[in-house]
Amino acid sequence: MLFYLITIIFVLIDQATKVFVRMNLALYEKVTWAGIEFTYIENSGMAGGFFPGYARAFGIISVLFVIFIFYLRRSEAWRGPLIDISLGFLVGGAVGNGMDRLLHGQVTDFIVRSGGILNVADHALEIGIVLFIIHELVQWLKRRKRVKSE
Repeated sequence: MLFYLITIIFVLIDQATKVFVRMNLALYEKVTWAGIEFTYIENSGMAGGFFPGYARAFGIISVLFVIFIFYLRRSEAWRGPLIDISLGFLVGGAVGNGMDRLLHGQVTDFIVRSGGILNVADHALEIGIVLFIIHELVQWLKRRKRVKSE
């Protein structure tokens, strides 16, 4: 249930913020709110603007990624609080950006960071990756402890 809840929450937040930005900012307009800089851009490629013009191809990759995660979740090994949270963030981010790519042919980005201009889905993906790495590290430590105790 946690997986689905996080996925739905992040897809809704991501899409709502993108609609808000598209409705209230002009393309390339810059604003600062609560100390955070926002610049509205549209990205037809992948992270960092690499491979511009291939948004729909990356949208299909997002769909395949989500299908793959649902396939993995059939196994008990891919269930539990930490992995549910991690995969919820990953799927929420993939769905959020995948929807943009398939529906609009580009992704709305607006949150300025030192690494570029991102959106809520991008941040969800980053959080999901970090949590996934933590999950895998914890699993590795558990396996190592089990082997030592045998």
